[in-house]
Amino acid sequence: MENIYAEIITIGDEILYGQITDTNSQWISSELDKIGIRIIRKVSVGDVREEIEKSFKEAEARADIIIITGGLGPTKDDITKKTIANYVNAGMIMNEDVLENIRNIFDKKNREVNKLNRGQALVPDKATVLMNPVGTAPGMWIEHNNKVFISLPGVPHEMKRILTDSGLPKLREKYKTPFIYHKMIKTIGIGESLLAPKIEAWEDSLPENIKLAYLPRAGQVRLRLTGTSMNKEQIIDDVEKVALELNKYIKEFIYAFDDEEIEVTIGRLLKEKQLTLATAESCTGGRVADKITDIPGCSAYYMGGIVSYSNAVKMSQLGVKESTLKEYGAVSEQTAREMAENVRVKYGADFGISTTGIAGPDGGVPGKPVGTIYIALASPDETQVKLLNLDTERLINIQRTYSAVLEILRQKLMVS
Repeated sequence: MENIYAEIITIGDEILYGQITDTNSQWISSELDKIGIRIIRKVSVGDVREEIEKSFKEAEARADIIIITGGLGPTKDDITKKTIANYVNAGMIMNEDVLENIRNIFDKKNREVNKLNRGQALVPDKATVLMNPVGTAPGMWIEHNNKVFISLPGVPHEMKRILTDSGLPKLREKYKTPFIYHKMIKTIGIGESLLAPKIEAWEDSLPENIKLAYLPRAGQVRLRLTGTSMNKEQIIDDVEKVALELNKYIKEFIYAFDDEEIEVTIGRLLKEKQLTLATAESCTGGRVADKITDIPGCSAYYMGGIVSYSNAVKMSQLGVKESTLKEYGAVSEQTAREMAENVRVKYGADFGISTTGIAGPDGGVPGKPVGTIYIALASPDETQVKLLNLDTERLINIQRTYSAVLEILRQKLMVS
């Protein structure tokens, strides 16, 4: 089984300056993955001929396919087409089909085709034109030194249309590629360094054509299995089987497979058990409520919530005792407990969850540094409170707190 590798080169000063976000590479990578072509590298290059040619030469040494986006416009700063022609020792010719396409587009807009527009119909004489039905800049397919160069406009909807209509079918025709199958296993409540030893024996037993990758993010670790085979049905079956084997090792930490996020899991469990939830948030500023209400149908289980940043709101809306705040402070086990218990009662919910702490980047005091956060879960039979000692990065602290408080609820729902 021979792997086919591709490199993506995005061209344009505006990408390097951060003036636009390169979404093209992500989309192209996803589409190539579907047909079994592996991305070996992504590179961004400015509008400098020498640097573009250097990137071509380096890509040729690594990849079978070089996909280039950007720099095909009609103005002088768009130099990709001429640079490619120079690189493959090609002359430039007028392509009548492209010129007719440009005329048709301009006729619909009641505009004249000027010299610059006509110039877009000039293509390297070694290129196979990939027609652009939604724009004036054509795509180009050039075979050089046994490598395939595909040049595409940088405008996302034009690039996608050309690659979908012409580029991908030609690649499928030229290369007999293996099928690549990905399976995601989502875990929560355990860090990467603690997770790895628990599944080491399972990982060591994986077949040669199935690889594991750890993809950590705030409060969670995603495990991605990637299987490669010429037999589509067989590799899907093999990957699904080894994924299920993980239940023997880390079942308590797995909350979902594939695309399901933790808030979807929570909603599904609450619905199945016909239970309800209310939220009281301080340091997370409504993130928990926001994510829960992103899910269609959440009104079946989510009663409502309060964002209580000030002590006054904690007392007036959540019923936190003034004596609790004076003696222990807003960032305390006692305050988190009262917030969760009182919001549950206030909204008549089965569960109440709360967050209170110092998310940062400042606000820390002696004994309670930035990252000191309490979360609580109140149910009819008990209240659980947990202290999180997090970092100094505000957004990461909020994300980790969100994951942690929903993990407490998930664990409770699993045994309810």
